[in-house]
Amino acid sequence: MSELVVLRPALPRDADAIARVHVETWQSAYAGLVPADYLARMSVARSSPQWHRAAARAEKGNDLVVAEIDEEVVGFVSFGPTRTPEIPYSGEVYALYVAIDWQGEGLGRRLLATALEALAKEGHRGAMVWVLAANPARFFYEAMGGERAGERREAFAGTDLEELAYGWPDLESWLAQCGG
Repeated sequence: MSELVVLRPALPRDADAIARVHVETWQSAYAGLVPADYLARMSVARSSPQWHRAAARAEKGNDLVVAEIDEEVVGFVSFGPTRTPEIPYSGEVYALYVAIDWQGEGLGRRLLATALEALAKEGHRGAMVWVLAANPARFFYEAMGGERAGERREAFAGTDLEELAYGWPDLESWLAQCGG
């Protein structure tokens, strides 16, 4: 990748671009995995308010990071304390998406490493991520050293989806080996 990639905390001005990456990647990655009518209803206009709120919080807490190339947001990662306390990881990667044209260029790895490093600095010993079991992205998390940590079925848009959790039990060791 010859372009200069900048990873930085999200700002409120990034919310529409984050929403665009979110919607486009969902509509591509989850086609055939989640109900088609749900994907068809997704839009930047509907998604933007969520990302405006998240970007406003990120200014204070640094829990939303964007990847930018030529001042264009091409990916993002969101993270914080786990939302699944029954799995023994105190940190969680909530979302990690890279625009379709930039996938396979190492941005996902850099975004994940940034999130895991930030979680370690916040005092989290381990972290995890949930991914749809049928989503090939799960192989990315496996390649990044994520260990299967759990599974669940979630009701979503009128269907039942199987999700897998991948975890990194020792962030400091992972960062020393792979990420940092």
